[in-house]
Amino acid sequence: MAASAEVNADDSWLSWADRTLFKLETAFVFIGGLAILGLIFLATANSLGRWIFNKPVMGYVDIIEQAIVFFAILGISYAQRIGGHIRMDMLIGKLRGQWLWIAEAFTVLCMFLLTLAITYGSYLHFLRAYQIGDSSLDIELPTWPAKLVVPIALSVLSLRLLLQFFAYVRAIKERATNPVAVPLIEDAATAASKEAASVSGDLLDDEPPKGQA
Repeated sequence: MAASAEVNADDSWLSWADRTLFKLETAFVFIGGLAILGLIFLATANSLGRWIFNKPVMGYVDIIEQAIVFFAILGISYAQRIGGHIRMDMLIGKLRGQWLWIAEAFTVLCMFLLTLAITYGSYLHFLRAYQIGDSSLDIELPTWPAKLVVPIALSVLSLRLLLQFFAYVRAIKERATNPVAVPLIEDAATAASKEAASVSGDLLDDEPPKGQA
């Protein structure tokens, strides 16, 4: 399921690091949004150019292929911070207290090690493209800038996962019920209940008070 979550904060260094890193993650999401906006304008210009002047934008496909990387990968750490990734939590959702934090810490540690390996591989892929001067087929657009985005985004994700690992370890040591700097995932029933309450509230707001037309 795609989880919804809230993140607690306090005066600790973990919470400060969480909020600071979140600013960078938000900036990355903003850049990804700008990439999507740019593609909308580009698609419009391509369609109008083809229709009115019979001359589409040169290298349209090449630009699309490279721009996709920006909005596909830049938000990955942001989603991890807010608990927005799809989770298979049939088992872990039944855990409570310290056992839950132990399971989450183990999971995050595995994700961190895997992300480090992928980051290293993606960096080598970028370096190879830069060294050989790899480019697109149509307008020979250099591919290394788009390929560089991947290890950068994954590096931020690695920092996020490492921070969350320390937060879970702290929660285990302190036997915390609501730890900071980690997404507190809601179970399916709670999430569905809040969504239903939100929709019901919107519908009630639209209805006129009783006794009025």
